[in-house]
Amino acid sequence: MTLFRVWAPLAANVQLLLDGSLVPMSSEQNGYWRCDCSSAGHGMDYAFVLDGGDALPDPRSPWQPYGVHGRSRVLDHSRFRWSDAGWRPPILSSAVIYELHIGTFTPEGTFDSAVGRLEYLQQLGITHVELMPVAEFSGAWGWGYDGADLFAPHHGYGGPDGLKRFVDACHAAGLAVLLDVVYNHLGPSGNYLGRFGPYFTTRYSTPWGPAVNLDGAGSSEVRRFFCDNALMWLRDYHFDGLRIDAIHAFFDLSAVPFLEQLAGEVKRLEAHLGRSLVLIAESDLNEPRVVTPTEAGGYGIDAQWSDDFHHALHSVLTGERAGYYQDFGTLGDVGRALENAFVFDGRRSLFRGRPHGRKPEGLPGWRFLGYLQTHDQVGNRAKGERSSRLMNVGRLKIGAAIVLCAPFIPMLFQGEEFGADTPFQYFTNHEEPDLARAVSEGRRKEFAAFGWKAADIPDPQDPETFSRSKINWAELEREPHTSLLAWHKQLIALRRRTPEFADGRLDQVEVRFSESEQWLAFRRGGYVIALNLSQETRRVPFAFPGALVLASEADCIIHKTSVEMPSDSVAILRVINNGRDI
Repeated sequence: MTLFRVWAPLAANVQLLLDGSLVPMSSEQNGYWRCDCSSAGHGMDYAFVLDGGDALPDPRSPWQPYGVHGRSRVLDHSRFRWSDAGWRPPILSSAVIYELHIGTFTPEGTFDSAVGRLEYLQQLGITHVELMPVAEFSGAWGWGYDGADLFAPHHGYGGPDGLKRFVDACHAAGLAVLLDVVYNHLGPSGNYLGRFGPYFTTRYSTPWGPAVNLDGAGSSEVRRFFCDNALMWLRDYHFDGLRIDAIHAFFDLSAVPFLEQLAGEVKRLEAHLGRSLVLIAESDLNEPRVVTPTEAGGYGIDAQWSDDFHHALHSVLTGERAGYYQDFGTLGDVGRALENAFVFDGRRSLFRGRPHGRKPEGLPGWRFLGYLQTHDQVGNRAKGERSSRLMNVGRLKIGAAIVLCAPFIPMLFQGEEFGADTPFQYFTNHEEPDLARAVSEGRRKEFAAFGWKAADIPDPQDPETFSRSKINWAELEREPHTSLLAWHKQLIALRRRTPEFADGRLDQVEVRFSESEQWLAFRRGGYVIALNLSQETRRVPFAFPGALVLASEADCIIHKTSVEMPSDSVAILRVINNGRDI
């Protein structure tokens, strides 16, 4: 017996299309329709017909083998045999996260082929793998942020069983798995939700059109849809946590915000399953309540991305000052981020033209993720250049040392650890000609405003844009990639074995710097991380004798209370006597 149930309050009549026949569905309370079919089972295709119209995929379709416009398929989750019964993920505060995109991580671009790289991630020292969105989206390839069937793993990656095999293999390799989910918009291609019910509202607008309806009429069932989606990934696919995309695009005036509801439901599932589950938010609000426990009046999200840390670090390493980088660019900003997480905690932002943010009083560093590269910060550049194309090897090593020695949860973007030369560009494979043309033209117009020539901007619809974004693993066999990989391994191993680097107390981070001489040093317990960004050799001072632990350049010279460093170098020192000041 298979129960088919759908929320369609806008329809006067709903039928189930199953095996070529239309079966009437009966109405229930709150706009739901249902049908019990004894003849339906795993692997059967179906669709819903509203008021005699076209056959539409199930909004909660678990399997879309024909893409976003095709029929849905019944999935029996109990058929898969998991081998991770004893799995317990590492706690988030100890994490080293690796963000990857299934389609470009390997030449084949599938869940199964990605399994072949798990040993590499083990040896690197990664604890958590974070997948960019895998919910069914338009076409054969894409970033995944325009998903339309949020309950169905993308058929081109390997579908439901392929994803389960990947997660199961990760757990066997000791790797926790996080999934990026997008609840602020859908589609546009294949987004049929608006035909079923009031999933969207015109009371608010977003860069993607009408906002998701989180606080208007019918919003309780819309929230149920997204909460059930989150619980499904955690329960049925054994994910260890979710990264929630762009929560600043949620418009929600409810007394109990959607994020708080979601966090509460995940905690209850965690108690039931008996294993840790985490939620990580992407937010540019600089709002501490996002990661403040609900008991203290917050939303209860476990951690959030820290763009201020990225912007401060990126701008000093590259010298870029365009767009939002105009608010950054000094070593003082880097120091403020290290000590405070937010650079803008009520300070006036030139880019925004107003004060921005709020001070994260009392929050530990492991409420924040720190990174030099992400899919956004690379892929939303006109040409998708990685840091390896924007700075020299010395500065890449400096960036890695700061990220991996900072008081935050470090995250790397695929290929960053060896300075991958391949870009990560914005690519789509929309099948509708008008939409494909609009996406290509929109991308050119977006970057023309920044002075880029239209001919220099890769066409998202060009298959070559996707192909050139794939990781070239052969680079590992030559310099400087080999040395950069070794550097990242050393830093991760140092972080893993050193208690001071797991200490999330921001008030224990001490920073000293000189803007004029372009050096900075920060202290983590008994260790000092010193860096020289000037074009000359500098002596970076600290108050107590130190012993060299790790240096990016062999000619760093240790003096009694300073380290002499060549240009664009970084050194990590252990303080010999446990004084308080750098």
